[in-house]
Amino acid sequence: MAEPAPVPGRAMSGAASAGEVLKVDVAIVGGGPVGLALAILLVQEGVRVTVLERRTERSSHSRAIGIHPPGLAALEGTGVTGQLAAEGVQIRQGAARTRDRGLVSIRFTRTSTAYPYVLALPQERTETILEERLQSLDPTVLLRGRTVTALVDTGSSVLLAGTGAGSGGKGDGDGDGEDGEEPGFAVHAAFAVAADGARSPVRSMLGAAVTERTLRDHYLMGDFPDNTGDGPTGVLYLEPEGIVESFPLPAGTRRWVAHTRTLLTDADAKLLARIVRERTGRQLSAAGNSMLSAFSVRTALPGRLVHGRTVLAGDAAHEVSPIGGQGLTLGWLDAAELAPVLAAGVRGGDIDAQLAGFDRRRRRAAGIASAQARLNMALGRPLPRPVMRARNAALAALFRARPLGDLVARRFTMQ
Repeated sequence: MAEPAPVPGRAMSGAASAGEVLKVDVAIVGGGPVGLALAILLVQEGVRVTVLERRTERSSHSRAIGIHPPGLAALEGTGVTGQLAAEGVQIRQGAARTRDRGLVSIRFTRTSTAYPYVLALPQERTETILEERLQSLDPTVLLRGRTVTALVDTGSSVLLAGTGAGSGGKGDGDGDGEDGEEPGFAVHAAFAVAADGARSPVRSMLGAAVTERTLRDHYLMGDFPDNTGDGPTGVLYLEPEGIVESFPLPAGTRRWVAHTRTLLTDADAKLLARIVRERTGRQLSAAGNSMLSAFSVRTALPGRLVHGRTVLAGDAAHEVSPIGGQGLTLGWLDAAELAPVLAAGVRGGDIDAQLAGFDRRRRRAAGIASAQARLNMALGRPLPRPVMRARNAALAALFRARPLGDLVARRFTMQ
């Protein structure tokens, strides 16, 4: 690809003020875990980067918690893997149970030499660690309160514009905007990356065709004090009324996820505690609840991830069911593969073939992850009690064979 053509404005190391243009090699829209990881990898390659993040503050919601071995390997280049592994809970085994008895136990210790576990760490902490690493490399890269409203690919560069420059995304009548309106910003980049989430505004600006599905699965999840005695074990309760999942978190907390027949948007912690008690016999402290969320499952996969000089990554590139916790790892694998390609493009290399390969491989990986998630959800749907009992007995018999258990452990850890 040709070098980007010059445009009016001056190169700046920090945020562009009103009327000025920030010139960079790569503009990343979205400062979540994928955007931050990609920025770190690029900065370490000597690439000039800016990250445009709409939020003025990081969300305190624990959200995604699972980091699989390939995700940890993908993050090795960022220098944060050791800290993540030290702070998170290393889940080295999983168990499937009913209220009355154990069914299946699988170990993850044979799935990876470097990372023989699934790491559980709240996304808020993961993002904090990544942001601190990026700030240590270059404190001017991450620009919060920037909402991208326009993107133009000139064929030799990408021009982005939006609101929020100069005042953290809020107009304050300080002269940057007229009559209290939000000031604007402009960015000129050789390449752009949309890492702005499952409802990606940039993807919409590109007019990307997306295959979307809303599935019939609904869940209620929350974090509670851990009084189970299960330690660092992930547990699935396969019950006729629907699955209940239980995963350890740091600081003596545990994530509970229950399949529900409808979307319970008005639910409170007491309702989730009652569902867990009725299905599993476990008593949760509703007063100790620290996070509660109800969600339905939606999947989305664009027809292509590369649009000229703009590339989709993370949830903007592939929304898969959160059941199975594959989303973060998929996004980090995007970043690890994309970073050296973009660095080569910034240096003047012809990267068209590499981008085409990235597009093909990452869409295929997303398809596999989505199929795995659908299988996980199918196992967790309600069934008549006799059917559930027979299905569980068959699973227990199958898993007595160690090769099958090892195979399932590898698939569960995305290997």
